[in-house]
Amino acid sequence: MKVNATMADNPLGKQTAYPTAYDPGLLFPVARANNRSQLGVKEGSELPFGGFDHWRAYELSWLLPTGQPVVALADILVPCDSPCLIESKSMKLYFNSLNQAVFSEPEVARVQIEQDLSQAAGAPVQVALHNHESAVMHSVDVSNGLLLDNLLVTTTSYQPAPDFLVSHTGAQVTETLYSHLFRSNCPITAQPDWGSVVIQYQGEQIDHEGLLSYLISYRSHEGFHEHCVEQIFHDLSVKCKPQKLQVSINFLRRGGLEINPLRSSDLTIAAYPLPRLLRQ
Repeated sequence: MKVNATMADNPLGKQTAYPTAYDPGLLFPVARANNRSQLGVKEGSELPFGGFDHWRAYELSWLLPTGQPVVALADILVPCDSPCLIESKSMKLYFNSLNQAVFSEPEVARVQIEQDLSQAAGAPVQVALHNHESAVMHSVDVSNGLLLDNLLVTTTSYQPAPDFLVSHTGAQVTETLYSHLFRSNCPITAQPDWGSVVIQYQGEQIDHEGLLSYLISYRSHEGFHEHCVEQIFHDLSVKCKPQKLQVSINFLRRGGLEINPLRSSDLTIAAYPLPRLLRQ
């Protein structure tokens, strides 16, 4: 990966020659601190959330010593306290660079991928490989959750509008709420990113219509997937003050990669592969 790279070096939004040889230098790290400063999180200070970024790579292949190809699926877990996230197009290019690489067995490939991604992120990354008949390929619905999308709301706000977020004073509730209406946009190419938001919380009840309007307000927002989740977590924490909170978004795949960032008020939450939702 590039050392001291700037956003001008970012391959996203540029015509790119696809690699024909293994090249971990294709991985492009993006410092998390820049966007977190907008949420009042100072570089080097303790994060107000725990969590991780779960990537799932569907287009992963390499060669055996005999020349026969192997295809696999990868679950990749990047801790949210890593100094950098890994830009998605660079990760696609990196995985393409493995297509003609030779590994004696899957474990050798897994270890190499894990080392390369860890170096780019600046923290230990976990990688698990699966074949395409694995149970992780099965899709599930959000369990025990309330779908917000059947509510009727009126809005013309399409930039993040945290003032929509209010809670009802009274009894404490524990709820799982979700919506498939979330859309944000890539900050480099302006291409749309579609996702399913899942919010689990405990505390005074969050107004459902207001929450849906708030999630819809990201429709014209430009931001990386990980930063969108962190902004939603921050705004809910400030506006509604839940005792416990977890926010995740299962984004639809693009170019054989999907990302599912999760942030939680549990600062010690262990990373795990998120379920593959029906929509994915």
